[in-house]
Amino acid sequence: MFDSRENVLQWALSVAHENGFVAVIIRSNTNTGSRGRTLFVLIDCERSGEYRCRKKEFVRRDTGTRKCGCPFKLCGKPVVGGQGWMVKLMCCIHNHELAKSLVGHPYVGRLTKAEKTLIADMTKSMVKPRNILLTLKGHNANSCTTIK
Repeated sequence: MFDSRENVLQWALSVAHENGFVAVIIRSNTNTGSRGRTLFVLIDCERSGEYRCRKKEFVRRDTGTRKCGCPFKLCGKPVVGGQGWMVKLMCCIHNHELAKSLVGHPYVGRLTKAEKTLIADMTKSMVKPRNILLTLKGHNANSCTTIK
């Protein structure tokens, strides 16, 4: 049982990071104004699904994708008639190796708004990039951000 949707997401992301994969929201509904629609959040592995080329006439053969059709899936829903959220594990299998370290991973290494403003201020003050990275790591020891 979780108190809110945000607590479900925070828990799912932290457990995913501990186990060596990245969890992402695939589908969710937060608008209950429509009749017959309920709140839910569907969380998948980042590598679930298949790659879809956006431009059909532009096909490159020398590129790759992280997508491998991973079946892992979690579903979070509010408890019927009560306060809180529950999580249902729909599929617990991964069809790929789990990462030993998520350092340098593009999704995990994203910066928060506060970190972006800190970087902008430090850049204006002519601080060297390696010192900016050390400051970021000092504020958040679990950060997977790299110098790039």
